Amino acid sequence: MTSLKGLTSDPRVTVRRAGAPSTNRGCVVYWMQRAQRALDNPALDVAVTAANVLHQPVVIFLAPVPFYPHANLRHYAFLAQGIPDTAEPARERGIGFILRRYPEHSLLKFCEEVGASLVIGDENPMREPHHWRELAAKMLSVPLWTVDADVIVPSKLLEKEQYAARVIRPRLQQRRAEFLKPLANLKAKIEWEKPRGLKALPDDGSIDLTEDWKDLDRSVQPVDNFRGGTTEALKLLKEFVTHKLAHYPERHGKPEVDGTSRLSPYLHFGHIGPHTVALAVEKSRAPRSAKDDFLDQLITWRELSVNFVHFNSLYDSIESTPDWAHRTLAKHARDKRPVTYSRDQLEHAETHDHLWNAAQRQMLHAGWMHNYMRMYWAKKILEWSPSPAVAYQTAVCLNDKYFLDGRDPNGYAGIAWAIAGKFDRPWLERPIFGTIRYMSGKAARKKFDADKYIKQMGELDGSVPQRAKRKPKTRMLRGRGSR
Repeated sequence: MTSLKGLTSDPRVTVRRAGAPSTNRGCVVYWMQRAQRALDNPALDVAVTAANVLHQPVVIFLAPVPFYPHANLRHYAFLAQGIPDTAEPARERGIGFILRRYPEHSLLKFCEEVGASLVIGDENPMREPHHWRELAAKMLSVPLWTVDADVIVPSKLLEKEQYAARVIRPRLQQRRAEFLKPLANLKAKIEWEKPRGLKALPDDGSIDLTEDWKDLDRSVQPVDNFRGGTTEALKLLKEFVTHKLAHYPERHGKPEVDGTSRLSPYLHFGHIGPHTVALAVEKSRAPRSAKDDFLDQLITWRELSVNFVHFNSLYDSIESTPDWAHRTLAKHARDKRPVTYSRDQLEHAETHDHLWNAAQRQMLHAGWMHNYMRMYWAKKILEWSPSPAVAYQTAVCLNDKYFLDGRDPNGYAGIAWAIAGKFDRPWLERPIFGTIRYMSGKAARKKFDADKYIKQMGELDGSVPQRAKRKPKTRMLRGRGSR
């Protein structure tokens, strides 16, 4: 039988507040934040296992707040759509589910109300959530463990920041078989019974999660091409594995072709986990080469991004990038730009480059962008900004504001790679970029049908392409976003 000591020796588990859980009271509380799912959730499995050892019930506590940095209505709408897909399957496993929202979001208060004996949380390497976990460890009166639930190989096993995919890849592959196994999805031996009078919001999707959040940014509207939740994520996964995976190597680099999984928003919100995706890919009948190509993206590059954020506190700043990149960008910082645009112009897709404008429209109206276009998008921001620092700030701002999978290690790592050479090597020297890898529209058109992609994105908002006819300026046009 699994013991509590055995659980804490799991490399996924970090003991943030030590101590022995009470065996005479209450329940185990799973403080759900990053891994918002009941299916294949290592953190929830740890919580259920601990509760079963203690002969106590387990309850999920989910309490969204309106002050998560850079989150807006688009993000909260997607989050809320996933709640019913988590609550109902949890109950089927005998696990309680309590939904609250700001200002009734206090973990400490909830633990007092239910008499918690132990709190289990999920890991999040981002700055603010990490700080919340540190505060909880100081303020709780019961033990707190956190579980690295959204990577295959636990982040702390890598010990330090890895500087390239070629470096982290063999280390991940060495441990993959150890950690890429079907998860237990355990049932609670002691079924949760909600105490009389305990406050909880309806979790069936019938309420507006953001109601009365007066300071919430509502300028970025929800999208209709993605719907949050584990059910939708599993549909996309099945479609991908059945119809797209076999052709992934030759199609995933073509933005005009629907050849990718489109699972990044669901991975970001934790509506699906990497174990579910990776195991489905492994079980498919696709060629081994196609499986390996996709798994390299899902595991190597995704976990390299998590590693970057986990070990580099400057992950959303140009200061996070390598010394050689700083030197070459500084050397070319005063190079004449062929054209400069304000952040406001970039945000509204008002450039002379119709391919770039198409990518920006995909961001604005779909909340997503094909990965090849993300690279092109960020590199052109560098080319059209008055300085590398301004370019970096602009890319981070737009990434966080519009992408459903923004405010995520993948997004920050992608910006660092595109603008400042993170995980890359020096290339041939050229104006503005120095030895940072360059991408051009001409080269892009040789790789895929750019005109088809531009037409597809124009259909997202028929009025936007007309705004892009403005002739480029050779000076910086100050807009409200450039201040």
